[in-house]
Amino acid sequence: MNKFTDTTKHQGQRKKLVKTLIRKGINSKDVINAINKIPRHFFMDSAFKSYSYEDKAYPISSDQTISQPFTVAFQTQLLELVNTDKVLEIGTGSGYQSAILSILVSKVFTIERQHKLFKQAKKLFEDLNYKIKETIFGDGYLGYEKEAPFDAILVTAGAEEIPKPLMEQLKIGGRLVIPLGKEIQIMTRLTRISSKEFNKETFGEFRFVPLLKNKN
Repeated sequence: MNKFTDTTKHQGQRKKLVKTLIRKGINSKDVINAINKIPRHFFMDSAFKSYSYEDKAYPISSDQTISQPFTVAFQTQLLELVNTDKVLEIGTGSGYQSAILSILVSKVFTIERQHKLFKQAKKLFEDLNYKIKETIFGDGYLGYEKEAPFDAILVTAGAEEIPKPLMEQLKIGGRLVIPLGKEIQIMTRLTRISSKEFNKETFGEFRFVPLLKNKN
């Protein structure tokens, strides 16, 4: 069987997952559609493929995780995306969140600091023909000034503070979604109101791997 086979069983499992996410409060039809469309099992390590449609996080290489589907959906919903948005994702990881974003917007830029994960995700996007504008190997803490400003920035790792470069690279009206905190993170959304003003909102507790900086 082709490793990128998406069987009717997989599709049925996704429909079941979607019902779970709706029950947990995900109400964006666009986000639900994207979760229903992207085969999560393509992004899982082989040892965990049979658990692909459980609403849980699982280990991937480089001591990272593939996020819980609810977390992916929740963060994506907070971004309030429209199709024309240019989005920067900090922490490509398995590539699953990037793939979800690629269904929703025309321009996705994603940064990964772990070289092994960067190479795996880049190849996966090419093999699956997902429309990721650019996959970057680098320090996500610094953002991606070359393509700034962005309509939305999504951070998929826990940060103790909001990186200043990310705030600076946000358009006025743009949204930055980031989990903030050390042991447990508070999901936080920053909306840029003017060149120096930001509106801050919080949305409950989550657990993420830490956001690292200073790529060597």
